[in-house]
Amino acid sequence: MVETSFETARLVLRSWREDDLTDFTRLLGNPEAMRDYPHPFGARTCEKRLADYMLAHQNHGYVRWRVATKAGDFLGYVGPYPNGTDHPLGAHGDIGWRLLPHAWGYGYATEAAGAALDHAFEKVGLSEVLAYTQADNLSSQAVISRLPFHRDPSRDFSIEDDHHGIWHGLVWVMWR
Repeated sequence: MVETSFETARLVLRSWREDDLTDFTRLLGNPEAMRDYPHPFGARTCEKRLADYMLAHQNHGYVRWRVATKAGDFLGYVGPYPNGTDHPLGAHGDIGWRLLPHAWGYGYATEAAGAALDHAFEKVGLSEVLAYTQADNLSSQAVISRLPFHRDPSRDFSIEDDHHGIWHGLVWVMWR
């Protein structure tokens, strides 16, 4: 698939490539960046996750985009990810973000999320994107609150996964 990229005033968002593995591993292997997980990811998990992201872009046209400053400083990822019918909420796109600690507090997550949502609705043609997080993840809730999402408690869910055990998601929704 052809690489996808788009920009904001300060950032470049683009699809992932195999040669991004070092940056991807630096992000998912960082204990602070992964503070909402029981532990950072190891090299094999990062390699598999990067392959999943590249495949998601190829199959769906959207993904958690690689985010860097226009000067080339890698910051992390932001964007919607396509979930399958095996998810408790069924097939849907959910937006997420994860930035390296040096990028926290500058509005990068909100700026990149706005651009990623515009791309998802205008270029990909999604009609709905969900955002969810746990009740104690106040930093993600702060980003969600700065975007035009609406809280939808009727969609709150619990799921058991390999990383968290039982995970309880609070859900917000955005339509266009």
